[in-house]
Amino acid sequence: MGDRTDDAVVAIFRRGEAQLKARELQAAEQAFRQAVVLDPQFAEAHANLGYVLNQLGNDAEAQSHYRRALEIAPDNATVHLNLGALLARNKRHTEAEASYAAALALDPQSSAVWSNLGALNLNLKREETAEACLRHAIALDPLNARARFNLAYQRLRHGDFEAGWALFESRDWYREMGEKWAFPRWHGESLTGRTLLVTDQAGHGDMIHFCRYIPLLKACGAAHITLVCHPALKRLMGSLFGLDGVCSFDEEVPQTHFDFWMPLMSAPYLLETRPDTVPAQLPYLQASPLLRTQWSSQLPHADGIRVGLVWKGNPQFENDGDRSLAHLQTLAPLWSVPDVHFFSLQKGAGEEDIAACLERQPLVALGSQMQDFADAAAIVAELDLVITVDTAMAHLAGALGKPCWLLLPWYMTDWRWGAASADSIWYPGVLRLFRQGPDGAWDAVVADVALALMERTTPQRTSLG
Repeated sequence: MGDRTDDAVVAIFRRGEAQLKARELQAAEQAFRQAVVLDPQFAEAHANLGYVLNQLGNDAEAQSHYRRALEIAPDNATVHLNLGALLARNKRHTEAEASYAAALALDPQSSAVWSNLGALNLNLKREETAEACLRHAIALDPLNARARFNLAYQRLRHGDFEAGWALFESRDWYREMGEKWAFPRWHGESLTGRTLLVTDQAGHGDMIHFCRYIPLLKACGAAHITLVCHPALKRLMGSLFGLDGVCSFDEEVPQTHFDFWMPLMSAPYLLETRPDTVPAQLPYLQASPLLRTQWSSQLPHADGIRVGLVWKGNPQFENDGDRSLAHLQTLAPLWSVPDVHFFSLQKGAGEEDIAACLERQPLVALGSQMQDFADAAAIVAELDLVITVDTAMAHLAGALGKPCWLLLPWYMTDWRWGAASADSIWYPGVLRLFRQGPDGAWDAVVADVALALMERTTPQRTSLG
């Protein structure tokens, strides 16, 4: 605090701190704004205002207040750390590294700073440096869940499943989830004759990816397995072998009929999955025959192949700006491939792009008509190929055994696609990976996809001719 900060300003600051602790961010913002107006030299108020604005997504103003706080009090390692995290999120990597270096100069034993520096290097694929930073962060604080989680990404990406799955157990959700249930979490005890509740975790794609473990849990002797999933997955999950019950997380789950609960994404760890034991028998999900019949009647039948397209993911996802295409027109080189009929599977963000492409390339827009993933599965089952960015649709196609070409970003590539391969151990013979280069551009990727599509259709044109 400034040497002359009076009691009234301090009281306003303390109120802001209490509101921040209670996650009342807008109220905290107003308190800290009032404090810095009354005392422009109040470094802690600038720092806290920067943090709140950062949380609210106002990065430009947050950065301004972080820097003002450091002008007044340059020896605050936490502010250097927070500024570095903001800069890293905005891909200002050199500046972020400088902020982390400043923080470490002040506090070289900060596990949090080493963890953030490791994550930055991980995202830039400086793998050895990232691993060293993250291991040092864990040595300084073995309970640093964020460092352990980031190191899990690094080890899993490189196929070190033994270490990776153990580190992956540092995911943050356990304590909150455990408080819901009156029965113990499963840690690998005998399941023979026991009942198990498998809980939802992370996104739709993760659930589709990892639900393959339900049959393995059933094979361990479980008498009854119920899965809690997203509402949009409930109908689809009904096709999963080994599952005795499905409920969505917006429904009431019985509290007294289970012996154990477990998060679905802990299955690879508890069942000791290794690269050569990945459960990859495809398909493990099925489209409803009734829904396939209903959707088939809505899909035009013509010579050539039918290709589904998805070009955007959930805009709330942390690296959606990297994994999603700016516009459907990015895929325009595909329009020149003959004998291909395109169907939009895009739902929500991105659907508005379709109108701009209809003059050059007719697309059958299906996204808005899909009620849930059961509908999506029925449509995908009627197609020949799905081309998608890294969204749940890639997992759906893979789980159905449908050929899928997946467009992957260079920055923050998800661990499950490995470091450099063009195929996937999770969806063998089905998924083909098209990877960006370090420039983060999609042009070369789409050109490769267009060439591959041309090669795929050539035999068909030859046989037709």
